[in-house]
Amino acid sequence: MARLNDNYLKLKAGYLFPEIGRRVKAFTDANPEAKVIKLGIGDVTQPLAPAIIDAFHKAVDDLTQGDSFMGYGPEQGYEFLIDTLIEKAYKPLGVSLKTSEIFISDGSKCDCANILDIFALDNKVAICDPVYPVYNDTNVMVGRTGEANEKGYYDGLVYLPCTEENGFTPAIPTEKVDIVYLCYPNNPTGTVATKEALKQWVDYALANEAVLFYDAAYEAFITEPGIPRSIYEIEGAEKCAIEFRSFSKTAGFTGVRCALTVVPEALMARTEGGELTSLNKLWNRRQSTKFNGVSYPVQKAAAAVYSDEGWAQIQETIDYYMENARLIREGLQAAGLTVYGGINAPYIWLKTPGGMSSWDFFDKLLSECHVVGTPGSGFGPSGEGFYRLSAFGDRENVIEAVKRIKENLA
Repeated sequence: MARLNDNYLKLKAGYLFPEIGRRVKAFTDANPEAKVIKLGIGDVTQPLAPAIIDAFHKAVDDLTQGDSFMGYGPEQGYEFLIDTLIEKAYKPLGVSLKTSEIFISDGSKCDCANILDIFALDNKVAICDPVYPVYNDTNVMVGRTGEANEKGYYDGLVYLPCTEENGFTPAIPTEKVDIVYLCYPNNPTGTVATKEALKQWVDYALANEAVLFYDAAYEAFITEPGIPRSIYEIEGAEKCAIEFRSFSKTAGFTGVRCALTVVPEALMARTEGGELTSLNKLWNRRQSTKFNGVSYPVQKAAAAVYSDEGWAQIQETIDYYMENARLIREGLQAAGLTVYGGINAPYIWLKTPGGMSSWDFFDKLLSECHVVGTPGSGFGPSGEGFYRLSAFGDRENVIEAVKRIKENLA
């Protein structure tokens, strides 16, 4: 009989968001008249911008004619999109990249998991706590960990608590680690890192021959000046960091699927025998073997995001979501709740009232307010006692949700 991957059995609970969906379905089945407002999963609600739709349509039309038809594209992505990203997304930040250093994919969630293919299992990995669950769970799945303890921490991983006491800022590890996951603007806490803070991480990585996995999926939502949008704004990061970016939240591509991963040519890791080897070449080999590229119409649509017309339209949508964030943040503060985030990120991280557990608060909001958020404990043990709300809803629903919560907690 075929053997399964026993590492999957270490994942004691279901993935966070399916569990939320299960509880919501059970409630709505029992209460079909309830109007449930979902501010939990970070899925966008506003339609694609007109410039993106126009580019999409034109690219689909290209596929109807023999002289413009496109079959397999390059696994790394079309140069028209990669060159656009170099010129429009990175050069304004003072970051210079080569065409060979950007890889287009169908999602940063996939890339954050798939990148583990090119790293040995005996690497010591550090992740923040609370954290986007994919970082933790995929390391369990590949076999890097032992079992979870009673708190939910897996043996073999180094956890960096991000708590109210330390301003949700992870401390530099006191031990040597080989890989560190960083996410800024942060999911779930909505916090950001200064250049000074990121320089400490780059200095640590260079000194310890470590690699930073830098998830910048929400960089377009930064509103305050001086906050880095890319790890490569920090000197030396090209020698120690891989950056993940996504069109999902920036341009509403959650259902369209397009993202990018930057692997600089200067970034090296050691073989078992101690020889330095290019991670860029290994990632290129991995993608060429296991991935057939993102579709031509999707990449044409993604390139249109950075046109003058497209970016103006995208910014209107981002402003819409950030106004939602302001309404949630200020509304909950007026209700007496302690609230973080919502300024440089589309997430609000609130402290549950009266010491209530995260899942108890979830059930309370669902049953009494008919509002769905995300329990903080689902992001890790240090998220217990906190709760995440997303600003990606429709304005009318956001206003109504805040009103219900304020009335319930008054």
